[in-house]
Parts: sequence; structure tokens; C-alpha cells
Amino acid sequence: MLDLKLAKNICTLCCICFLQSNIIFAQEHQPLPPTDTLRVDLRQTEKMFLENNLQLLAQKYSIDSARATIITAKLFDNPQFGVSSGLYNPTTSKFFDYSNGNGEVAMQLSQLIKTAGKRNKNIQLAKTGVALTEYQFADLLRTLEYTLRNDFFNIYYLRETQKVYDVEIGSLQTTNRAYAEQLQKGNVSELDLIRIQSQQYTLQAELATLQNNIDDVESELKLLLRAKATIYIVPQYEGAGDNQQVLTEVPLQSLVDSAYQNRADLKMAKTAVTFNQQNLALQKALAVPDINIDLGYDRLGSYVNNYNSIGIDFPLPFFNRNQGNIKQAKIGVQSSQVQLESTQDAVESQIANSYLGAVRAERLLNSFDPRFAGNISHLIGEVTKNFQSHNISLLEFTDFYDTYKQNVVQLNNLRYNRVSQLEQLNFTTGTRIFNK
Repeated sequence: MLDLKLAKNICTLCCICFLQSNIIFAQEHQPLPPTDTLRVDLRQTEKMFLENNLQLLAQKYSIDSARATIITAKLFDNPQFGVSSGLYNPTTSKFFDYSNGNGEVAMQLSQLIKTAGKRNKNIQLAKTGVALTEYQFADLLRTLEYTLRNDFFNIYYLRETQKVYDVEIGSLQTTNRAYAEQLQKGNVSELDLIRIQSQQYTLQAELATLQNNIDDVESELKLLLRAKATIYIVPQYEGAGDNQQVLTEVPLQSLVDSAYQNRADLKMAKTAVTFNQQNLALQKALAVPDINIDLGYDRLGSYVNNYNSIGIDFPLPFFNRNQGNIKQAKIGVQSSQVQLESTQDAVESQIANSYLGAVRAERLLNSFDPRFAGNISHLIGEVTKNFQSHNISLLEFTDFYDTYKQNVVQLNNLRYNRVSQLEQLNFTTGTRIFNK
């Protein structure tokens, strides 16, 4: 009965190995495009981003476009000039008859004079519109920089984890070849060889999933940098930050104060209130009639020849006093004030949440022994030697490899989580307090 159960286990392991080996073989033999390696640190990455990102370039054009509205607002209305002439003289039966001083010519010049300070109000509204566009650019920059820096650190720690898999798979491949030779000599069992192969193929499958994750993040980073699709980005970073207490020196209230001073979206919400208030003042001014001043000349068509005139005209505000636009502008003011309060609440909530997450991540990372990573990396080599010398069993060997992989992967995840939480604090405060 025991032999039957063992045979079933062997068959199951063989099937797993066969399927996983086919998966790995297909992945390893797929044609890949040629790649170039780009080794960059964080500063170089940010420089490339500022120079090449198309979203930033497009938003800069929006700022230039908004500034052009100030020029338009400063312009005065053009004067209007008109001239008319007699077309047909029925007495002489002639067209355009100017003989004997009989030709009729009339001219008129008019100029619109805007009242209630409409021009200045339009200029102020245009300037506030430019400020809104600039804050939109700053907020876009803040968001994209957060994504850029987070992707940079994510790729770095994923590649650090990849190194663990590469070392472990390489060691298992060596052991696999040695066991295959010993199996032919009858020194080891086929079941032990299958166990090693199963461990190797499992790790290769996990590595393929990890590489897919790296590719996804790297694709986003390439888009931000406008880098070629064939570029292989290798982040250079030397600040793991283990056992550092950076948050103890920065109280929560100072982070909130920093956000109120620096968050572009908060400034944009405040400016939107100003914009709507200025628009309300403009709409009220538009209810005041503008004045037209006219100068006229008529050669023969008036009660005297060569008649000169001056006149003034303006609409009487009996029906249309811009009531609808004024009401709409008032609603805009109220809406923007509510939006400002909502943004302020969101800022404080985001900072508090990010601060707690960062504190938790820092404490958890610092709870690890600083010598842990070095010790476990040293031990993996010793375990391999002892296994090859038959000082430990195959089960102990594979168990230690699993423990080694899990702990190093967990440590890299904790390091990334800590630096990511600090980046989140930078994002929520709108400053570069951490990870400078």
C-alpha cells in the first residue's frame, strides 16, 4: 500500500515537472527584441522626465494659450467707421452723379466706451485664469513625478528580488545536473532528482511572473521618460534606509502646514474661488449698459448742407439685465467654496493616512535585525556546500531554500513599501521632504 502511494506521488511530481518545463521552455525560447541597458540614478531619471515627457510639454502650451487671453483682455474695442453715397439721381438719371455739387455723401464714426470697469475686470479674470492653468501644470507635475519615482523604486526592488531567484535557480540547476549524473551511477533515487527539478521549475515559473511585473512597471516608466521600447532600465540606488528613523523628526502638523503652502491642487481650489468671485463681479458689470459715441457728417441729406453731428446711444436695461449669468456666477462662487473645503478635508485625511502608513512601514522594517540579510545570504552558500557533501538531507536543503527566498523577498517588499510610503508623503504634502 505504501509503494502504491509513493508511485502516485512520483507520477504527480513527474506531471508537474513536465508541464512546468514546457512553460519555461516556451518562455525561454520566445524571440525577444534587441535591448539596450540604461543605467540611471534617480536624478538622471527625473532630468530625462522633465525634458521628454509629452504631457508636461502639452500642458506648457496650455499656459502659453492662457497668457494670450490677457493680451486679448487688454485690447480696446476698435472704432467703427461708415460711409454712404447717393446711388442714383432721378433728376439727372445718372448713377453716382456728383456734377454741379449734387452728389450726396454721408460719413459716421463711432466708438464703444465700456462702463463699470469691464475692461479691468476682464484683465483680472484672465490673469486668474493663467494662475489656474499654472497650478494645473504644477499638479500634473506633482502627480507624474510621484508615479515616476514610485516606479523607479519599484523596479529597483523587484530587480533585487530577481537576483535572489537567479542565484537560487542557478544553484538548483547545478545540483540538478549533479544528481542526474549520480542517478545514472545509481547513487541517488529518481524521486530525489524529481524533487530538485520540481523546485527549480517552480522557481522559474515564479521568476517569469516577477519578470512580467517588472515589464509592466518598466513600460509605464518608459512612457514617462519617452524612452524606446527596447530599452532595459536598471535603476541605480544606494539608500536602502534600514534602521533609519526619519519620521520621528517630522511631526504630523508640520506636514499638514507644508501641504497648505505647497499643494498645487489646494492652491488651484483657492484660486477657483477667486476666479468665480471675479466672474461674478464681471457679470454684474455687464448689466450696466455700455455707451456708443458717434460723430457724423452729411453733405446734402440734412436740414443744412455739410451737416456735422455728435451723438451718444446706449441700451435701456428694462428687460435684459444679465440676470441669468449673474445667478449662474453666484452658484459658481458657492460651488467653488464647497470644493475648496472638500479639498482641504481631503488633504488633511490623505496626510494623516500616509503618515500612519509610513510610520508602520518604518517600524516594521526596523524590527528586522540589520545583519539578517547578510547572514542569510552567507548561509545559503554554506547550506549548498553541506548538501553537496551529504551533511544535510534533500528535504532540509529545499526547505532552507524556500525560507531563504521568502525572507529575502519579504525584506525587499518591506524596503520598497517604506520608500513608497515616504513618496506618498511627498506627494500628499507637495514637497520633497523624504527620499531627496
